[in-house]
Amino acid sequence: MKKALSILSLLPFANTNGVLASELPKRPNVIIIYADDLGYGDLECYGAKNVKTPNVNKLAKNGIRFTHAHAVAATSTPSRYSLLTGEYAWRKPDTDVAAGNAAMIIRPTQFTMADMFKSQGYATGAFGKWHLGLGDITGEQDWNAPLPASLGDLGFDYHYIMAATADRVPCVFIENGQVANYDVSAPIEVSYTGNFEGEPTGRDNPELLYNLKSSHGHNMAIVNGIGRIGYMKGGGKALWKDENIADSITAHAIDFIKAHQNEPFFMYFATNDVHVPRFPHKRFRGTTGMGHRGDAIVQFDWCVGELMKTLKKLKLDKNTLVILSSDNGAVIDDGYADQAEELLDGHQPSGPWRGGKYSAFEGGTAIPAIVHWPEQIKGGKVSDVLISQIDWMASLGSLIGAKFPKGSAIDSQNRLGNLLGTDDSHRPWVVEQAANKTLSIRTIDWKFIEPHNGPKIIPWGPKIETGNHPTPQLYHMKDDAAEQHNIATQYPEKISEFTTLLRNIRNQTEQTPF
Repeated sequence: MKKALSILSLLPFANTNGVLASELPKRPNVIIIYADDLGYGDLECYGAKNVKTPNVNKLAKNGIRFTHAHAVAATSTPSRYSLLTGEYAWRKPDTDVAAGNAAMIIRPTQFTMADMFKSQGYATGAFGKWHLGLGDITGEQDWNAPLPASLGDLGFDYHYIMAATADRVPCVFIENGQVANYDVSAPIEVSYTGNFEGEPTGRDNPELLYNLKSSHGHNMAIVNGIGRIGYMKGGGKALWKDENIADSITAHAIDFIKAHQNEPFFMYFATNDVHVPRFPHKRFRGTTGMGHRGDAIVQFDWCVGELMKTLKKLKLDKNTLVILSSDNGAVIDDGYADQAEELLDGHQPSGPWRGGKYSAFEGGTAIPAIVHWPEQIKGGKVSDVLISQIDWMASLGSLIGAKFPKGSAIDSQNRLGNLLGTDDSHRPWVVEQAANKTLSIRTIDWKFIEPHNGPKIIPWGPKIETGNHPTPQLYHMKDDAAEQHNIATQYPEKISEFTTLLRNIRNQTEQTPF
């Protein structure tokens, strides 16, 4: 059962970083729209070629578009963990990319962003990709019964989610702790160690991959004509169809908005787009000329538009704070033969940055970020302030007057003024985590990457530079944003400074102000 909260009193707005309480309107609704593997250069308002994103463009036009925003990590699970807890994922074991049958990575005893909003009287909901584990023990979930631990134990009043992500089993939605539309005639079994007798696999039965072929990996269970990671049996009518995922999570999110239109609400809306397998609905296919990946970006934009139309229809749009971003940088070929690389035609998913998803270079964590709140934010601003998603929990907590239990959100700092455009001072530094847990420090002027042995290019599939180097790397980002010239040997004092800073960050055990 969810732990009891000791901070249930509703507090008036506090003085916030760069924002006076008297300047704020009544408590806003808050929606975080969290795309998956959407690169810095994938949106039209960030210079994307060959793809139109009018709904996201409108958010940017009427809000703030950030050019130096960072996810915490270059992969999904650690970024999401950090966003929802305000704690760097590398502080906790088992926060790497999670299997679909992982136990809950955020434990019920942790104070989450959803807890924070709930403590202040908000209705809370989560929709779409979860990828942070369910149940108490890895591999021991009974998917045919209510799960003993789920998002209701983390502060969410309602959830309609995918246990992991679309390329991993189980390929069913979880609604309030149990399989949605459960089919009693097709009990579910899931394994990440071995197949079930008689079940075909993408490796042995490629002829059954009628929707998408695998390019590397993703050749275990076959669901909806697409190979997955992990093995699964059963599901029946509960199995999703990939082409309907966006419609389904959007419809449930809209229902949540309608149900809570007369009270403040917090929504975590985490799309599967543009993560693999990319198989958008047929009404979006062919809209970009960039194949399924480009069309999935258009599908994501449609989701954004549907949410915003709902808010406007219910007259909630002006006092709803919308934050749109991505969990990490872009990847092109991530396991399926969808012609994403062949059809780029000049499109640059990482924008000006080197590397992409998984990488220690900027393309791993440099992401689009847009903040929209008409009652508070004057639109049309482009901000180059350095920000990190690690701070969103403390910043939003400051906005709603929340208190934090001791030991929670230890890495999250109140940078609300940055988000609302009233404070243009840069965060002194942000920490970036690569897939191999290499850490980097980024300031507005410098980028330091700690040494790490290993291959220069990811060896198991995506053609992405890892950022590995046996000695420290240092780049002057004002002059060398593409990280082409390692000048570490020229600035030994900077290497010493960043090495000490990173050591101090690693040793931090409680929240400290800047």
